[in-house]
Amino acid sequence: MPVWPLLATLAVQTLATMALFSVPTAAPEIAASLQVPGPLVGVFVSMVYGVGIVSGLLSPGFIRRYGAVRVSQVVLAGVVAMLGVAAGGGSIAMLGLAAVTLGLGYGATAPASTHLLVPQTPRAVFNLVMSIRQIGVPLGGVLGALIVPPLVLALGWRAALAVQIVPVLLLALALELPRAAWDTDRDPRRRLLGAGLLEPFRLLRRGGGLRALSVASFVYSGVQLCFIAFMTVQLTTVVRFSLVDAGLALAAYQVSGAVSRPVWGWVADRLLTPARTLALHGIGMALASIGAGSWSSGWTLGAVVAVAILGGATASGFTGVAYAEFAALGGARRTEATGLGTAAMFTGVMVIPSCFGLAVTRFGGFFLPYAGLAVAALGATALLAAQRHASFKDR
Repeated sequence: MPVWPLLATLAVQTLATMALFSVPTAAPEIAASLQVPGPLVGVFVSMVYGVGIVSGLLSPGFIRRYGAVRVSQVVLAGVVAMLGVAAGGGSIAMLGLAAVTLGLGYGATAPASTHLLVPQTPRAVFNLVMSIRQIGVPLGGVLGALIVPPLVLALGWRAALAVQIVPVLLLALALELPRAAWDTDRDPRRRLLGAGLLEPFRLLRRGGGLRALSVASFVYSGVQLCFIAFMTVQLTTVVRFSLVDAGLALAAYQVSGAVSRPVWGWVADRLLTPARTLALHGIGMALASIGAGSWSSGWTLGAVVAVAILGGATASGFTGVAYAEFAALGGARRTEATGLGTAAMFTGVMVIPSCFGLAVTRFGGFFLPYAGLAVAALGATALLAAQRHASFKDR
């Protein structure tokens, strides 16, 4: 197992994600300070993911020319710039600029990590390694939720953002030590513009595997964010839980998603093909969606938490295996395939929760919208179940 490259890429993902979720965590204080409505601050995450779609698709050319470690350092530089602009800005426009700055690098995290890890990872543990790297996403979210609020109370929201610059800079500098050894495959003659920009889209024509995986990633990531975005509201307004109990259910969802990721990686390596493992995720999140849609005042905390754990283990636990499968299906174009996967997931995050929220308003409840998520998840499951396991030729 490539321990040091894995730890390095995990650290990059964790710090970038922590910075991403620090702004919505401190949103009430930021909104009050800037004298703007709170929901405007909440748009920050959507802007980062929106720009991240573009950076995910464009990053492979930069990775091949400059190396995965150098691009990871650029990602961290974007994190530093975002934190600095957000902390020093005095308007919602500056906060928007900070979101764009982070998004320009955030979409490159998975393609850069994949480019670095694939050649150094034995096939027998590939899904496991990629799943461990993806723990950085929930870990960054948890660290933001645990560390940022006390910092905001003690130092103010500007300082709470600014102090994060220190570990990000230290990591960027530390990556300079192994860069020469890890970026040996960089090609300085690689063109950044031209036909290569379309390579992620050309990959969709190579076979049904990448198309099915892209559709599934779009659906699964959207279902994942629907649980996160609407669970607390639903539990406090429909089930009549206290905010503490609702937060406990959401925490169970997040922890389940983090803990299950390496388990799913092991399953995909040892017991099932990655495509069938991902299909199993779809069945689980469909069941969790039906369960969540049925939540009412008669549900106990234990029953709600059980559904949340199932949802977290499936709707949140799939990404490591998905990225590993994008890399396997991409073969020699693994970096471009991972960029395609990032774009598919980020698009799902942008589109599906918005549609879900509109459906909740239109139907006056959560059951039918969640039933729609279940149908979409089962449709993606059917597509994945029909695919054969990807080979690792030309990796």
